[in-house]
Amino acid sequence: MRLIAFILAALAISGSAAAQEWKEFNYTNDAFAFMLPANPQIQRTTYAVAEGRPVPARIYSLRQGKSDFKMVVADLGNTGLSEQAVIDYAVKQLAASNEVKANYPHRIYKVYGRQLNLVAKDGSRSTVAMFDVMGRLYQIEAKVAPGGNDIDLIRFQQSLVFDNKIANRTEEEVRAIRESCPGRRDAPFPPGGADDPRCAVQ
Repeated sequence: MRLIAFILAALAISGSAAAQEWKEFNYTNDAFAFMLPANPQIQRTTYAVAEGRPVPARIYSLRQGKSDFKMVVADLGNTGLSEQAVIDYAVKQLAASNEVKANYPHRIYKVYGRQLNLVAKDGSRSTVAMFDVMGRLYQIEAKVAPGGNDIDLIRFQQSLVFDNKIANRTEEEVRAIRESCPGRRDAPFPPGGADDPRCAVQ
């Protein structure tokens, strides 16, 4: 669910977005890469992954014009929290201050998580994706203030990649996802989950 075709089409019609020089930043210690138009700041801090459960975290962030970009990598360590609990708490925190316009499964290669589209009271728009993998919570967020460029939302969030050898689902779980999704059963790549909107039979 990478939306590559949409991104390319959107960039083609957006002169200002296409003119920006975005480049890839690869963080091997945290096992991910993303793209940004400038160097992000990196802050070591703590991040709550459950009520009263702050854990060590690194936040990669950049503000440019009316766009804010943020990537949180929180070390789950020995918290004992299930993936469902971690993701549900992250969604709850975001929903507390935003209207959730969409909440559906997301997938990057073999890493499964969720994606949200949000609108805040001030009219700013956000797209967020979150993944529990390798003992960490990865949460990537792009936020654009009113009058900002919506292309930034998609371009940043969809630029996140993990090593294609990393997975948080077994082959059996992937097979079950595909079989529970009649609209995509014969697709070469499985959907993000049984509640993926693409699972609806056309």
